[in-house]
Amino acid sequence: MASPQDTIVSELQKYTTCDVSDALCKLKYRNGGFLSGLTMWSPQRQDGPTKIVGPAYTVKYVPLHDPAPKYPSHYIDNVPEGAVIFVSCPPKTPNAVYGGLMSTRAQASGAVGSVIDGRFRDLQEQRQLKYPVFARDVGTAPPAELLKVAAVNVSVKLQTDEQDMEIRPGDYLVADLNGVVVLPVELAEQALPLMQKQVEADDKMAIEIKKGMTFTDASKKFR
Repeated sequence: MASPQDTIVSELQKYTTCDVSDALCKLKYRNGGFLSGLTMWSPQRQDGPTKIVGPAYTVKYVPLHDPAPKYPSHYIDNVPEGAVIFVSCPPKTPNAVYGGLMSTRAQASGAVGSVIDGRFRDLQEQRQLKYPVFARDVGTAPPAELLKVAAVNVSVKLQTDEQDMEIRPGDYLVADLNGVVVLPVELAEQALPLMQKQVEADDKMAIEIKKGMTFTDASKKFR
């Protein structure tokens, strides 16, 4: 029997990140859950049908001088099947915090993709794996001279001054060509029927607009 989490993941597969954001906006969740600055780099650069959906497995990098102790084992060896890895690092870090071997291990563990709130490297290798990676940018140097992993499966903040967004372990991450959205786990069951209603209304609007109806009239009729 499918778990409630599996059922929600399966239902979310039907919708785009825009659909998820529309529903979260109706629920008054800030920015519709959008996580700014994170875009698709692999398996293609902002192209193709790639979409990932899964509960967040979070990784927190901090500067070496941070008093927090280094995490005792490598986070990549404990990724749950079906998870989306979310790696957080201090803003404006020039070094990459994620590489090709990480994706190789993640893929072998059944992870569905990785979201890097910073830089990653080994882009050719990522694409050869056809493993989904969303990130801020690419880099070449590894992180060890600057950073350490301090915690795994803890709440992390999006590293930008544009937003105040939190990603918690188990929150649903949805990513596609439009970007990355976080869906708080406690809002998922409320959001799904709103997505369905919005998509059905938009489909009807599109049909009538193509026939000549104005957007304003179509909105009044179907929304």
